[in-house]
Formats: sequence, C-alpha cells, structure tokens
Amino acid sequence: MTPPQIPQPNFWDRHVVPRLICCACGQPQIMKRRSQIVPQARGKVLEFGAGGGINAQFYNPERIEHITGIDPSAELLDRARDNVAAAQLPMDLVGGVAEALPFENDSFDTVLITFTLCSVQDQAQALKEARRVLKPDGQLLFLEHGAAPDPGVHLWQRRVEPIWKRIAGGCHLTRPIADAVRAQGFHVENPTGEYMPKTPRILGWVESGVAIARGA
Repeated sequence: MTPPQIPQPNFWDRHVVPRLICCACGQPQIMKRRSQIVPQARGKVLEFGAGGGINAQFYNPERIEHITGIDPSAELLDRARDNVAAAQLPMDLVGGVAEALPFENDSFDTVLITFTLCSVQDQAQALKEARRVLKPDGQLLFLEHGAAPDPGVHLWQRRVEPIWKRIAGGCHLTRPIADAVRAQGFHVENPTGEYMPKTPRILGWVESGVAIARGA
C-alpha cells in the first residue's frame, strides 16, 4: 500500500479552511476542554494536527521534555509558529500526515490528538501509527468530536456530512471516537462523552480520554 501523501489543497482549502479551523476549534467550549486534556501530556510529546498552535497555551512546561507537532497544512503550521513562540515551548513543527509518521517506533511518551481524527484520510491507520510511535508505557490523549450516540442526531449527521466535508476541509461527523481508539488495541481510561452546550448537536458530540496500549 502506498503511504498517504500530503494532499495538495485547492484555493478554498488553502486560504479559507485554515481560518475556519482556527475560529471553530478556538471556541470557548472547545478551549475549556482543551485546558483539561492538554496539561496531562508528559515527556516527549507528539501532537497530531498541531497546525494553528491552539494547544500551545495549555501545555504544562514542568511535565514536558520536548514536543513535536505534525500537520499536513503549511498554512496552519505558519499560524502555529507564533503561538508556539509566545508560549516559549520546546516544540518543533513538521509537515506530514498522521497515517505515515516519519518517526521511529517507541519514540514518544505521549501522543496528543485533539479535533484531528475527524479529518485524517484513514482514522484506523492514524491510530495504528500513534500506537507504533508510543513507548510501552506511553499514553494517548484524545479530545475529538464525532458520531453522536442518539439515533436521531446520528441520522442528521449522516445527511449533512457530505456537504460538511466539502466546506470543512474533509471533516467527518459520523466517525466513532473512543471505540475507534479501542479497536487499535488501546484501553481507554475514564472516557467522557457529552454534547457541548450552545452547539448544534450534529456538531457538538465530543469524547475525551487517556488511552494506554493493551499489554504495555
């Protein structure tokens, strides 16, 4: 199988989608949840979808040795650099896709994934790569939106998703979250799931948790 390549964006994806992502993913309800999950990162950290640098303000410097952020969007990585500099983090930003990470096995203590699994090309492969690069005692931290548990809401997610993907940079509404993590051999500790207030339910179901590789 040919490894996924960094997609070549059209005008909309290059100039409009980065602004939409930074705006939508920086809403107060989302930032509140980021502030709860990101500080749990420790040691050598790999952050999926680091473009924009939205998480930079929430890392706990006393727990961090080094952070590597990866994102396929050059535009979002450019936006991230100012936030990383302002937070004075020991962080490198690289272009790439989550499905084909350019890192050795057992390289990181933490993999952080926030609002990224919705838009990767292959969710299962991205999670396989996360497990591959994690050390045996490493942790996967996730905060994602996805498939709602209520049949009525899920039905509308399926109806809206084809249009939504086109305007939101390939963002899916119907992907499972914690179940997808478990399917790749992780044990999810204390998972949470809820609808964010003041958010349309088709967009507002979020799950978060800490996942440890089974047998680690």
